[in-house]
Amino acid sequence: MIVYDAWTPSGGRTVSTTDGARTAEALPSRSQTASPTASASPSRDAKSSTSPPPAAGRKAPAADTGKPAAAAGTSGQAQQQPTTAPAGRRLITVVNKTQKTIWAVITNTAAYPAGRKLTPGQSTSVTVADNWGGRIWGRTDCATTAASTCATGDCTSVCSGGNPPTTLGEFTFSAFDGMDFYDVSMVDGSNLPMYINVSHTTTVDPVSSSGCYQGRCTTEVKCPQAMQALVNGQEIGCKPPCAAFGGDTYCCRKAWAGRENCIPAKWPVDYTQVFKQAAPYAYSYAFDDAATMSCNAECYYRVTFGTTNGT
Repeated sequence: MIVYDAWTPSGGRTVSTTDGARTAEALPSRSQTASPTASASPSRDAKSSTSPPPAAGRKAPAADTGKPAAAAGTSGQAQQQPTTAPAGRRLITVVNKTQKTIWAVITNTAAYPAGRKLTPGQSTSVTVADNWGGRIWGRTDCATTAASTCATGDCTSVCSGGNPPTTLGEFTFSAFDGMDFYDVSMVDGSNLPMYINVSHTTTVDPVSSSGCYQGRCTTEVKCPQAMQALVNGQEIGCKPPCAAFGGDTYCCRKAWAGRENCIPAKWPVDYTQVFKQAAPYAYSYAFDDAATMSCNAECYYRVTFGTTNGT
């Protein structure tokens, strides 16, 4: 049996949950999804206190049984995807608006661990249970499938998140008062631009369909040279500060540990702004709590790899 930590939404009551059927991998909880290799950013664990738990007493989410979407035509436009899901299930659509091939990974579904290959302009959809929880990310430059060796978003075995640097979409459905909680996380750095939209709900989507949020739009990360992840001299992603520089300050350890001490504005250089400027809605460090978003009443999700200008 796994007992998940209590979590208190802003202005809400504390909820403590127990779910003996789930595994830790089924949740986007930062403390329970450590990267499978030592190269992972230590900041992942510190983020655990902000993750909403699953609803109490729910069963493990049913696996997706859908098939990959058909390949897009030569026009490069995303093919038509389903717009509804059966009762009691949710629709998640993943779109590749970048100029590179991506293997989309969706944990706790049939699109895992091999992923689904999306060439530029392609999209894919899965349906998941109403109490699903998991992560979505993209792997790039894979040898065969996402379960093989990939340049980014890789891991050494079946895992719940790719090795840094990897941009993650994190989800917990029906977590509190019928609400879902979700976020884009760059706590472990970034390998692809990503934004998330919601539909099939009365909730007002905080992010525009083109990836803009509060007057700022999604762009590529402008990564300082010292934080660049390189393969054969080519930049493949942007490392988080802890992985790039180490030390107690950037890794939020010892005197810098905890929400009250891990304050990027007090760092020698606030490198969280590298990610915040590219994705103003995203988690940029472990305690960037305002980045957690909520959606009410069986929401559908659209996860887009790409920037506002479509690249």
